[in-house]
Amino acid sequence: MNVLRPYILVAVIVLIASSIYLINRSSVRRTGSDESVPVVPRISSEQQGMKKEEKSERYEVAKEITSPDGFINTDGITISSLIGKKVILVDFWTYSCINCQRTTQYLNAWYEKYKDKGFVIIGMHTPEFEFEKDYNNVTSAVKKFGIQFPVVLDNDYSTWTAYKNRYWPHKYLIDIDGYIAYDHIGEGAYEETEKKIQELLEERTMALGMDEEINRDISVPTGITQVNSSMIRSPETYFGAARNSNLGNGEANTVGLQNLSLPVNTKTNTLYLSGEWDFQDEFAENKNAQAKITFRYQAQNVYFVAGSKNTTNISIMKDGKFIGERAIREHTLYHVIEDSEYGEHTLEIIIENPGLRAFTFTFG
Repeated sequence: MNVLRPYILVAVIVLIASSIYLINRSSVRRTGSDESVPVVPRISSEQQGMKKEEKSERYEVAKEITSPDGFINTDGITISSLIGKKVILVDFWTYSCINCQRTTQYLNAWYEKYKDKGFVIIGMHTPEFEFEKDYNNVTSAVKKFGIQFPVVLDNDYSTWTAYKNRYWPHKYLIDIDGYIAYDHIGEGAYEETEKKIQELLEERTMALGMDEEINRDISVPTGITQVNSSMIRSPETYFGAARNSNLGNGEANTVGLQNLSLPVNTKTNTLYLSGEWDFQDEFAENKNAQAKITFRYQAQNVYFVAGSKNTTNISIMKDGKFIGERAIREHTLYHVIEDSEYGEHTLEIIIENPGLRAFTFTFG
């Protein structure tokens, strides 16, 4: 019996070590990684504009994709595998964001124009709401918006965190050496961004000793909705208890059921609800028929992020006049008011049956 003890001890140690290895291997990293991509040495830096030493003082090195939750339009992709070969645009977006949707039209145009010139876009889909984590929902959105470039699901915000990002959309341009040479938050600056893409592609051509001309024309996608941000005076407004600080009636930032009545007078840019509502962190769900949402807004267009387990019908009123009906089922962004001019108006949404989940209003 004493002879067997050393062997048993060794076997136990091996078993424990194996278990620790398997646990570490299978665990998902839920915080942003500090892993930087490799910086590629220049072949002839004197002939190619800014030297690598200058870049290291001026720019941050790009971060690698961390614990991806799925891929669309690719079987897998890493930033490090593209350094030294491509110019990369990393775009943080989420599919129910109207600002992201409008930006996507330019991304599609740039990808089509430059994909054969050494340019790649990685759409880093980082969800704002729980339903945006669903792979099938994201896949449907990618198809709907005509996105052909690779999309990575960043459900745990790990890559978002690695880039210290805080905004949708946010574009990062990574040059052939692996440095973040440019970034832009939100919509706009499309001409500036495309010129930087062209500049980095020309730098790539020189670095690789290629004789290739980059088209210097500026893309103008068709069907673009022009937005005058200075005329939009209504903020994004949330229904869920975690962020409904401008709820005009009832208890804001409170989870649970509330029976609400509309006040006689309402304020601009303040959310009012009537009927019985179940407030959860991300959304508010009406529990009775003929519940109502009222909001006095200052903008041209109104967008509504909503969904329903079963189809929920709504009637839309503007300044007391009926303007249309919608059937709400899919969890996505709905365009509920479309005007030709900016102005202040009162939106009323009458919900004909229970089950609507209201997430947010955004404006354009």
